[in-house]
Amino acid sequence: MILVFGSVNIDLVARVAAIPRPGETVLSPSYQIVFGGKGANQAIAAARASLPHRVAMAARVGDDSFGRSARDNLVRNGVAADLVATGSEPTGCAFITVDEHGENAITVASGANTSLTEDQIRGFRIDASTIAVLQMEVPFSASLNVARQVRESGGRVIWNFAPAPPTFPAQDLSDLIDETDIFVVNEHEAITASERLGGTAGNFEEAGAFLSERGCICVVTAGARGAFAFHPDGQRERVEAKPIQPVDTTGAGDTFVGILASALDEALPLATALERACHGASLTCLAHGAQAGMPTRDQIGTA
Repeated sequence: MILVFGSVNIDLVARVAAIPRPGETVLSPSYQIVFGGKGANQAIAAARASLPHRVAMAARVGDDSFGRSARDNLVRNGVAADLVATGSEPTGCAFITVDEHGENAITVASGANTSLTEDQIRGFRIDASTIAVLQMEVPFSASLNVARQVRESGGRVIWNFAPAPPTFPAQDLSDLIDETDIFVVNEHEAITASERLGGTAGNFEEAGAFLSERGCICVVTAGARGAFAFHPDGQRERVEAKPIQPVDTTGAGDTFVGILASALDEALPLATALERACHGASLTCLAHGAQAGMPTRDQIGTA
């Protein structure tokens, strides 16, 4: 069973010719309101890739129309939402600009996500079959406590170090990795994490290898170059991404994490899980919006 502990947001998306530079204003003809939040995205990606009733989410939303809609959206997509609480804070909201090449810039107003605590999972049965999926959009202390509970029960933890905080104490990062089985980062996040722990990585491969020495499997997503897995024993794996012409890269990383969790929940080898995750992430880039293009189990196939 997959337990996603994380954020729920509503995304306001504007499409522009070019992402604005500091101090610059650009005009967009319109905007869309879509469902998002790294936690919700990863939960839905996992649910679409999984057999029924394999994904639950613990989260916090506001007592507002955004929150009610977001919770209903999780349920429609096959995610158990019994652990999604309602609070007095407004539902989290992300402001996203997407340029004509499909690249994006995102600002997140956390709202209710900042009040999520580990108490939210009291009603969830954690055991050795549990795979917890964590990110960096909810309070770190709560996520760390969830990770410890899962590991103490013999379960596994996938922690996506995104969005990487601009300031994050080295001791906190060390504690995070100590409670993580698979540490998922992109190229920039890998180097940032390595440097914060005293590494001198000149590229993401050196960073991934350094991070894996802490005892976790470090998975680095590298866009069109695919994904790389660095094991504590020095073993390395690479999965190439299939060439595509992206429409919108929003949600690709979250899709990767969700499908990775789904494949591991089925006890598939890591290499196969990485292949499925890369393929699914590529498919996501062919549609606008974080969740709209997330593929189903049939679409992913046995890639």
